Amino acid sequence: MTDRHHLLVYGGTFAAVGERGDISGVRGAGSFPQGLFVRDARHLSRWQLTVDGAVPEELAPVAGGDTTRCVLVPRGGRNEPPSCTLFREQAVGDSSFVESVRVVSNRPVPSVVRLALTVDADFTDQFELRSDHRTYAKTGVVRRREVLDDGVEFGYRRGEWRSCTTVSAEPAPDAVEETGTGARRLVWTLELEAHGSAELILRVMARPHGEKRTLRVPRSPSAMAEKLLALEGEFMEGVAFPTEWPELATACVRGLADLATLQVQATGPDGEELRVPAAGAPWFLALLGRDALLTSLFALPYRPQLAAATLSALAAAQATETDAPSVAQPGKIVHEVRHGELAHFGQVPFGRYYGSVDATPLFLVVLGAYVEHTGDTATARRLEPHARAAIAWMLDHGGLTSRGYLVYRADQGGLANQNWKDSPGAICSADGTRATGAVMAAGAQGYAYDALRRTAWVARTAWEDGTYAALLEQAAADLRDRFQRDFWMPERSFPALALDGAGRQVDALASDAGHLLWSGLLDKEYGEVVGRRLLEADFFSGWGVRTLAAGQPAYHPLSYHRGSVWPHDNALITLGLARYGLHDEARTVARALIDAATATGHRLPEVLAGYGRDTHAEPVPYPHACVRESRAAAAPLALLTAVGGA
Repeated sequence: MTDRHHLLVYGGTFAAVGERGDISGVRGAGSFPQGLFVRDARHLSRWQLTVDGAVPEELAPVAGGDTTRCVLVPRGGRNEPPSCTLFREQAVGDSSFVESVRVVSNRPVPSVVRLALTVDADFTDQFELRSDHRTYAKTGVVRRREVLDDGVEFGYRRGEWRSCTTVSAEPAPDAVEETGTGARRLVWTLELEAHGSAELILRVMARPHGEKRTLRVPRSPSAMAEKLLALEGEFMEGVAFPTEWPELATACVRGLADLATLQVQATGPDGEELRVPAAGAPWFLALLGRDALLTSLFALPYRPQLAAATLSALAAAQATETDAPSVAQPGKIVHEVRHGELAHFGQVPFGRYYGSVDATPLFLVVLGAYVEHTGDTATARRLEPHARAAIAWMLDHGGLTSRGYLVYRADQGGLANQNWKDSPGAICSADGTRATGAVMAAGAQGYAYDALRRTAWVARTAWEDGTYAALLEQAAADLRDRFQRDFWMPERSFPALALDGAGRQVDALASDAGHLLWSGLLDKEYGEVVGRRLLEADFFSGWGVRTLAAGQPAYHPLSYHRGSVWPHDNALITLGLARYGLHDEARTVARALIDAATATGHRLPEVLAGYGRDTHAEPVPYPHACVRESRAAAAPLALLTAVGGA
């Protein structure tokens, strides 16, 4: 999103507003349209304020973080000072949006100001708003618009699918007018004393399909701001921030504050209500298995309850049968969970979508790390059936037994690549040729190795099953031997990015090698060579390690996965460098990443462009990055774990 959009996030709700606090509902200069979104649907598509029939101009454009503020005035000239000033403040809550508009007269005599707010709700699914040129048939849709005593309600029905948006105001509007477009215009005539003022409180309640909770709109933006401060304070309580490295401390504080708001609802195996890390806003304010697991792992030493909730939610969503459209197989951990209309009717496969080769081993890695860190053997025993099913998937459907490695194939209806680099051309040779057939991605094999070892430890210590533990330990040792034989490229002293369907090495030099350090898959000699190679100039941009080393034909600094710099990728690399004793290199990567955070308001974005620091003194944004992403928010915590305050 560009600076023409401003994002407000709370749980599964977010609002994208423009410079005046308006919602136009159309694409601007950024990659995402404006609106109020709840559970994958747009519940406000227009929210446009006028003063005396005209659009006001910004005196102070929208600014702020958890709440936004702006100052507006009626259009005028140097010799005609504005008759009034509008102070606008906005916030989002759980399935809600609240705004205060304070109108202050600038005249020494009584005056009348006519305010109008044009509102609409189109209930468009997020997948309809993406730039992939797809269209979706939606037959039998019925829309309603009902005038209320204090506002208006918009309703949407398609078969059994029902949702609505209620707009109310205090004081109530003097009139609700039709516009001829389906939108409604709320109108107030405000009589102001000399230099007097009036305030409107506007509240929006979104009720998506299936919502059964009792919901309340915040009293005001300031009340919501207080609630957010309290929530963020809870996330930071007890965390020891490094005083000797204040920039890292500030990035950790910013990251924890973002994690506090990036929590979405989920359900555990026994129906218990949970809150788990969402992947990121705007596109991915949903549970994504891989993202939630890595976020929870980074935060584990500081906020272990995130891992406990994530493990329970993913156990509850674990596949129990084979389903080709959703790529489900028994024991597989879900990749993505969506609640929107298109997912509900099966028009996109992402209601519960299992197109990930690495979420299942990561589930086991996080379970082992959580039990080791907390000593919570009760959770280990509770999730034992789920963990054993995940191991069985890796050995059987996943391919460890038949192919020797975890394997995935492109899914026509979903993802072409099913590892963390999931864009279509991400798994490629140095010349850019895409891998074909059954792909065996290097990073996923590292996760599988770590999963086998950690689950063996849990089996031995918590499940008291030494025989099963020994079987897993042997499987891990065999995988390590195979990997170093099949993936290592002696002429380049580096592991291949993947093997293709014919077993050929996919020879791009990629950052995934750093994940092998984190998982401990490489022998020490190989690991040290790889770690130092990642710090050479073609890999290391000065802001972090590139996803693909520069100089290869496949490299592009503005490619999503073929040359950009990802904070969470670099966090894993830093943990891996520290694991192999490469502490100077770990500090170099950590300092680069924190410098990038400092240059971007202490908040790390999902991804940065791969341009080098030697030619660009500031990090160059990646144009379509999530503004708030849970893995990036948790990355400074991983750096703190890896290098402390050094």
